[in-house]
Amino acid sequence: MFSKATRSRPAAGGSHTAGTDWSPYGRLEDAAGVYFLHADVAMDAITGVLGRRRVRGFTLERVVDLTEAGASVWQEAAVCDGRRLILWHSEELADASAPGGTVLDSSVQVLPLEAIGHVGMRTLVGRDDLGRRVDRGVYLVLATAMPHELSAVAADPDSALPVASAKFRPEAFRFSKSLDDGGAGQIARLIDFGRLLGRLVPG
Repeated sequence: MFSKATRSRPAAGGSHTAGTDWSPYGRLEDAAGVYFLHADVAMDAITGVLGRRRVRGFTLERVVDLTEAGASVWQEAAVCDGRRLILWHSEELADASAPGGTVLDSSVQVLPLEAIGHVGMRTLVGRDDLGRRVDRGVYLVLATAMPHELSAVAADPDSALPVASAKFRPEAFRFSKSLDDGGAGQIARLIDFGRLLGRLVPG
């Protein structure tokens, strides 16, 4: 779902540019502030549904796509408050009538944790030159029971029963980090986020 984006390491002296590694920051506001191009838009959307509830865990993603029209940025946050999964994303859309030629499409989705029926996490584990464990990547999938796609399947013409069926695909959300895409810090944070959801999702 996500492609690779160029990211820089935290700058010294408290000066940051968008795309700075967010993994050292425990507070959502701080992490979003150094990582997102539109942190104010993200926080307005997320806090608007968070209310007074405390953030239990989060993961962030930012992808830069280079096209003939220039650079397009996709930004995404997944936040858990202990009862709900709050998903925010934004995408820049071309709009000739807007100053600068683009507008920001900001969307927020809220899911109760009871709606998540499956939490799957795959971790790529390796060793460094000294034989110490190194987590080289993580892939997290959250699937719900809500229909995302329902497509008809034609009946088998050789069957004596002319009964058609349908293929049901549940809605799923996918998150990934690797040493090349996010680095060791963001890998660790996504693993923590996946474990948190694994503990909180009702069994």
